[in-house]
Amino acid sequence: MKCPFCSHLGDKVVDSRESKEGDHIRRRRECNQCGRRFTSYERLDEIQFMVVKKDGERELFDRQKLMGGILAACQKRPIRPLDCQNIVNDVLSILYEKPDREIETREIGTIVMDRLKELDSVAYVRFASVYREFKDVTEFIGELQPLIKEESKAKS
Repeated sequence: MKCPFCSHLGDKVVDSRESKEGDHIRRRRECNQCGRRFTSYERLDEIQFMVVKKDGERELFDRQKLMGGILAACQKRPIRPLDCQNIVNDVLSILYEKPDREIETREIGTIVMDRLKELDSVAYVRFASVYREFKDVTEFIGELQPLIKEESKAKS
C-alpha cells in the first residue's frame, strides 16, 4: 500500500477490524519509511450494476451517489448514519438477487422511500419531493395527506 504521506510502498499492518456488517475490513497501517500511520479499507470487489434512468439512459450504479441522496434527505433528522447505510445495503441486496444486473431508478426510489417512511416521515417527504419531481404544490400535498392521516391515527 502506498503511504499517503511519503509515497513509500512498504508498510506493515498494525491492526485489522471487520465491520459489524461484515462488508469491509479496516486496517491500520504504519509506513516502513516515515513511520506515520494511516487507515485503509478492504471491500469485496463488487460486480458492476447498471441503473436504468427515466429517459432509458444507463449508468453505473454509484453507492456513494445513493448514500449522498439519502443523507441529504435525513439531514438534521434523528436518523443514524448506520440506518442510511442499511438502506443502501437493502438496495444492493435486491441488485444481487437480479439475474440481469440492472435496476430502474424507479425501483431504487421506491425501496428508499419505503425504508425512509418507516424511519422518519420528514426524511421520506424530502426524498420523495426530489425523486418524484412534483410539478406543483397540489402533487406535494397529495403525497403529504396519507402521512398526516397516519400521524393522526398514531397519536390517537
